[in-house]
Amino acid sequence: MAISITLIGGPTALIEIDGFRLLTDPTFDAPGAYQLPHVKLEKTIGPALKADAIGPVDAVLLSHDQHSDNLDNSGRELLFKVKRVLTTEAGAKRLGGHVEGLAPWDTAQVRDRDGNTLTVTATPARHGPAGIEPLSGDVIGFVVSSINKDSRSIYISGDTTWFDGVAEVARRFDCGVVLPFAGAAQTRGPFHLTMDTNDTVETARAFPDAVIVPVHTEGWAHFRQNGEDLRKTFDVLGFGPRLRLLEPGVPTVLEAP
Repeated sequence: MAISITLIGGPTALIEIDGFRLLTDPTFDAPGAYQLPHVKLEKTIGPALKADAIGPVDAVLLSHDQHSDNLDNSGRELLFKVKRVLTTEAGAKRLGGHVEGLAPWDTAQVRDRDGNTLTVTATPARHGPAGIEPLSGDVIGFVVSSINKDSRSIYISGDTTWFDGVAEVARRFDCGVVLPFAGAAQTRGPFHLTMDTNDTVETARAFPDAVIVPVHTEGWAHFRQNGEDLRKTFDVLGFGPRLRLLEPGVPTVLEAP
């Protein structure tokens, strides 16, 4: 199964599979600061590609809408121009329009003009340690599955740490490519809000032969780890051959095992 992934920056990646084009958490603003209700976030790196250079998108997979490092101003504008937007139930109510809300384990079908179909399953996510939910709000990840029997699924973690929900995704789905959101984001507390290197290693162990393609590891001041931290850890522990670090703006073709 050949999959092309283009990292645009932060959590934003263009995934091309079976003729479909999917975009994760759109962030296309230039560097700048965002004042949220409880914290200020600073974007340090602009997108590798502008929104108008992406081309047509079959669906946006939006893990959550309440944080600017996952949906910024330009990303919000893009939502009105694409065919489908899949996100949390709470996010769909806030965003309105044609945005569709999914609870964990809900599914949606994405179809093209020829009747080909992808199945998108919403997956559980916990945006920090146990008990964080009232502060962080709802978040989901996604599993993308092809009707092609020879194809394996793709797992996009969304903003989550390692917890039982991620382990359950591994039990339910045969995934050949995994995109962990792995920058060890940290804002107000002495804890991380997205996967750190340890969480990413646990995820790699749970999906024992998947290609691990980390995103959301650069571009924001509140990230505490990056791709090179992952590279060092994976190499020491023997997972190095399974790790693929993407060059922003460059389509990378992956052959899922």
